[in-house]
This record gives sequence, C-alpha cells and structure tokens, in this order.
Amino acid sequence: MCSSDLNRHYLDHASSSPPRPEVISAMTDWLEQAGAGDPSRIHEDGRQARAAIEEAREKVAALLGTRARQVIFTSSGTEAANAAIWGASRAHPGASIACAAVEHSCVIRPAARMAPVVELSVDKSGRIQAEDVEELLAGHRGGKRPVALVNCQWANHEIGTIQPVEAVVSRCRDAGVLTHIDASAAAGHVPLDLEGIGADLVSVSAHKLGGPLGAGALVVRRGLRLEPLLMGGTQERARRAGIENLPAIVGFGAAAEALAGGGLEREAATARQFTETLLTQALSVPGTSALGDPRARVPHIVCLGIEDVLGEAALIALDHLGISVHSGSACSSESFEPSPVIQAIGADPNRSLRVSVGWSSTAEDIDAFSSAFPQVLAELRALRT
Repeated sequence: MCSSDLNRHYLDHASSSPPRPEVISAMTDWLEQAGAGDPSRIHEDGRQARAAIEEAREKVAALLGTRARQVIFTSSGTEAANAAIWGASRAHPGASIACAAVEHSCVIRPAARMAPVVELSVDKSGRIQAEDVEELLAGHRGGKRPVALVNCQWANHEIGTIQPVEAVVSRCRDAGVLTHIDASAAAGHVPLDLEGIGADLVSVSAHKLGGPLGAGALVVRRGLRLEPLLMGGTQERARRAGIENLPAIVGFGAAAEALAGGGLEREAATARQFTETLLTQALSVPGTSALGDPRARVPHIVCLGIEDVLGEAALIALDHLGISVHSGSACSSESFEPSPVIQAIGADPNRSLRVSVGWSSTAEDIDAFSSAFPQVLAELRALRT
C-alpha cells in the first residue's frame, strides 16, 4: 500500500497551513460575483474592489492589534521582510543590520545583501541574548558602530521558541534604532498587540494561519516613511507598487476574521494540548529530546532531536505511513542545506524532526504520529545493527 492510499495526517502546518473553509468561500465568492474592477479606479467596479480590500485590511489589523492604516498588503511574508530590510538599509546607508542565525532565510539573506551584518548570539533554546543587543546599541549610541536595523523574530519557525520581543523593541526605541519583527510563525497562533509593542516594522504571512498562499503584510509604525521595495504605481499608499492580489487579500481577511471573537485563543489551547501530548509521547521513546524551549514557545510547534537516526529517513518513513512532518536535515527541502537554526542551538539538524499542528488538526493526527514514531525509530535503528 502506498502513502496515497492512506488517510493522511498533516502535521506540517508551520510550513503551510491549508486554507480554512471560510477562506475558500470568501475567495470563490469574490471571483464568481465580482467584476474585474481595478481598486485604484473611481468607477463602481473599482469602488467595490477598493471596499473589499479595506474590509480585509480592517480584519487583519484587528488580528494583529494595530490600526488598519499601518497594514500594507504584500505577496508574502518574505516580500514583507525584504521590504522592511530594504527600506531600513536605504534610510541608513553603510550602517549594519543585526540578526541572529535563527532568523528565517527571508531575513538573513536580504540583510547580508544590503549591509554589513552583526550576528546576535542565541542560547541553547534559540533565544537572543539581551547582552548582545545592549552591546550593539552601546556602540551605536557612541557613534562607533551605526546600526540601521535590529531583527528579532517573534517566534522561531523551526523550534517554536518565543523571543524577548518587547524588551528588544524597547531598547532599540530608546537608542533610536529601527526594529523589524518577523511575526509569521506567531501571527494567528498567539495574541499580538503590535500597537502596544511599538515595533517599527512587522512582517506576517497569510498561509501560516490558514489563509491563502500569495498574501502577506508589512505593518509600518505610524509616521515612519521608508523607500518602498517595489516602485511603479501608488498602490498601498505608495508603499508597495503593483495591482493588489484582491482574491488573496479577501482570503487573508477571512482567515483573520475566523480567529476573532476568541477563535485564536480556542485554537491555541487545542494546539497546546495536542503538542504537549505529542511531546510526552515522543520523549518517552529512548534517544529523543526536545529542541528549543519546551514551555516558552508558540503552541503549535515542537521540534525533536533523535539520536542515531537521520531525520530525513524518519520523515520518509512517516510519510509512507501517511504522516507529514518536516526535518531540518539536508535534502529534506529544496534548499539542500541543513537548518542553521538547529545548528545555532548546538544540535544536529540532520537528526531532527519538526511537528506542527494547525486549525484542521485532530486528535487522530496526534494519535497516528504517537503510534508511528516509536515504530519508525525502532525499525530504522534495527537497520543499523
């Protein structure tokens, strides 16, 4: 029996979560009923399109705890992060950009292309060290080491560890240094109060929380004007050129609305219950450990270290049993490079598995993994002997 004949158990929501029914309904309704109006035009069709975008913007802003005018729609979290780094580096040419090795590649790679990079160290849980930030800012205040931007992800996309975002933003604000928060792994999974945190730039992605592919947002602090990454028209208040992906934006708004009224809290509680059960079961298997902070983490992600077994082999074996997970090992994704996140915390990325739940996860999914995981490790270890 091949894996396609099995009931699938999708446990890779941290990579991409399937679109919610509300999202599919909202997008198909728009595609079927709306015209082809350009939202930049003042005729009736254009006004309908503009109204749909602004309604979605209000819903996304409510989810993120910010004002609608601060939300700039993009094609993805990756584009939003690139736009943040581009704008900050252009505003402060020659100044350095700070980021830790645990940041997503959509932060690390554009930072390295745009400016000298200062690497912030992390502890064994993958958390930024406040001392490094303080030292960096001291040099900036003294005029010896100017800093254009400090990156601090809200939560790690592989090990789930939550970063000291509020403390980092506060210190950078006092020093007059811009901050960018990659909140793609956190948005829709933990409550966000972006207005209260006061970060200058925050990037988020729709498909990580049950929205559509092809939609993201960059939240820009009130009063901050930076050079846009994409230039041409004056869409998104001249902050991001190009006609808006209206169906995806409508879907993003529907996903945000589904999490309103206590929806996020209910889903987070269920996700926490699922991953705690999963951790308990997995850690009962000899040679298995938890990577990252097992408590101060987003509720939907757990990462496991596995001795004597390659993560890629375990991933393939689980896939044949109908279970989808992710590994930080080389060749487990299109990058063909081991995870720098797992390396940064001193663990072996080639012997790791990430399991992540989402809005559509069920107790049966958790049971399937908990039953298959010890079996898979036992069989793979038996092959070595």
